Amino acid sequence: MKKVKGIILGSLGALIAFILIVGSFTTVNSGEVGVRTRFGKVVGTTNEGVNFKIPFIEKIERMNIKVQKIEVQTSSSSKDLQEVNMSLAVNYRIDSKEVKDLYKNVGKKYKDIVLEPAIQESIKAITSKYTAEQLITSRGQVSDECMEELTKKVEKYGIIINDFNITNFSFSAEFDKAIEEKQVAEQKVLTAKQELEREKIEAQKKIVAAEAEKKANDLKEKSLTNNIIKEKFIEKWDGHLPTVSGGNNMIDISSILK
Repeated sequence: MKKVKGIILGSLGALIAFILIVGSFTTVNSGEVGVRTRFGKVVGTTNEGVNFKIPFIEKIERMNIKVQKIEVQTSSSSKDLQEVNMSLAVNYRIDSKEVKDLYKNVGKKYKDIVLEPAIQESIKAITSKYTAEQLITSRGQVSDECMEELTKKVEKYGIIINDFNITNFSFSAEFDKAIEEKQVAEQKVLTAKQELEREKIEAQKKIVAAEAEKKANDLKEKSLTNNIIKEKFIEKWDGHLPTVSGGNNMIDISSILK
């Protein structure tokens, strides 16, 4: 019995020693920062790699400091009171120097507690400054302003915003129909203007052609008249060049033959 008890106690001791040894070390992966707590109180941070901790007394909570993405579905109202449904994608990361305070003040659920509500507030604040049409045509500018607004809200927690993208806009069926009708109307106006311009050009071409034809006809008529005069004169000419004089005036008709 003594041997059995010795074996049991020895095994139990070995097991406890193994648990203590295993529980004394933890690994912090690359791209993470460990937050060390002692009886639940934050006492510091650890770097990546193997870290020692006091078993049952200390814990090391791993916090991701890599660039992460959060996707949010939300709705808001535009300046002209149109309901806007949006899909958002935000890239962010945690400042490694602020990990301790973030964990202490907010905890590991900072995305739900801080980040997502701040995204919702930021997009609502910015979209209310633009009409529905401006939101579509100025999406890049709206995204930049949302990113700036969001940064102001979360930087105090040690959250850095790397990028803010509005991946999709959608509006009510009535608004989509109104936009489509407006585009059709604008296209009709553009077509009418182009047709009017074409008609003006065609009319101008006809005027130019008519003027050119008139000039040609005038030249032709003048040429025919001169030729007829020459022919008539030649028919009646007796070979002499008549000259009529009277007083100081003289008419030389020989120029007709030129």
